[in-house]
Amino acid sequence: MRGTLAAAASVVVAVGTVAGLVSALDRDKAGADEARPTASATPSLRPLPALPTASPTGNSPSPSQSARAKPKKKTPKPTPTPAPEKARPSSAASDLYRYGDSQVLDWVRANRSDPRRPLIESRIANRPAAVWFADYAPATITARVRAVTSAGARAGQVPVLVPYAVPDRDCGGHSEGGAPDLDAYGDWIERFARGLGSREVVVILEPDALSQTECLSRGQQADRYAALAHAGRALKSANPRARVYYDAGHSAWNPPGTQAARLRAAGAASAASSDGVFTNVSNFHRTSDEIAYARKVLAALGGPSGLGAVIDTSRNGNGAPADGEWCDPDGRKLGRAPTLRTSEAGIDAYLWVKLPGESDGCKGRPGTFTADYAYELAD
Repeated sequence: MRGTLAAAASVVVAVGTVAGLVSALDRDKAGADEARPTASATPSLRPLPALPTASPTGNSPSPSQSARAKPKKKTPKPTPTPAPEKARPSSAASDLYRYGDSQVLDWVRANRSDPRRPLIESRIANRPAAVWFADYAPATITARVRAVTSAGARAGQVPVLVPYAVPDRDCGGHSEGGAPDLDAYGDWIERFARGLGSREVVVILEPDALSQTECLSRGQQADRYAALAHAGRALKSANPRARVYYDAGHSAWNPPGTQAARLRAAGAASAASSDGVFTNVSNFHRTSDEIAYARKVLAALGGPSGLGAVIDTSRNGNGAPADGEWCDPDGRKLGRAPTLRTSEAGIDAYLWVKLPGESDGCKGRPGTFTADYAYELAD
């Protein structure tokens, strides 16, 4: 899969349990081989301009909605808006696993006669997207991850998983939460790793964890970097075929050199813990801008020549809005379809990490699927 795989979010909006997120099971007994997780929403890494969103599930705790005041980041000047990038059909999308339990699929099944259904079904529901694990539930995490990876293996396809439980997540903002401390996180990520199986799987490791560190002291930053390096090693050790990607933010956030230094400190330049970086999670920046940015980050990062990048293209078809709006901005469109074959050197995949149609909180409750929004993106 090598060579074929590829927010400025200052806060991550996730109310309830996260979209694409798998809700907690009541069991994770040693040796359990099967589980039936139910998915809720993907977190919405909110752009200033954007990042993943959650809908409530009764089985798992939800990130707190209480937000602490934090300084606003300066919104970068918009670049001229080229023609929209179309969500081109791709046979390679069949290489990626479409999780069978999501809000959009629930809506499609319940609304067969809705005139919006054919477009939403064909352009969103039928395409593979990431599965998020954003609640701290160590007793069930192994079985929940295994349920997804086992289903992907049976289908002969590659799942995309997002572990999202690092302590001090979102710097105490809307999506604060995660493990209570780094020792607990280390145990949680090891349990997560045990569910990866032995087949190919893509892991998007902790969105925002390296891009948004301003709330941490130097010592806390160093501890987080060490925890993420341990996480990468644990994931790769548990399944050498797992492809682990680290947070590189996006093209309008941190300079490539700054991000590369953080990535290097977190183990992203080591083949023992990393396959490269991810960009644009739940954001809107154009694929061409992200390709250029990712290549600059990788060049500054150093490390093995095989390191690559994956890009979230789920909602970037029209690029970022000119006014910097982050919350369900009007005029956005689907980006390129998910694929493991990008034909771009160093770009391993285009992925839908944020599930299109799940609201940031302005066109529906945060994290819930909103048919009007989905239709607008897909039309």
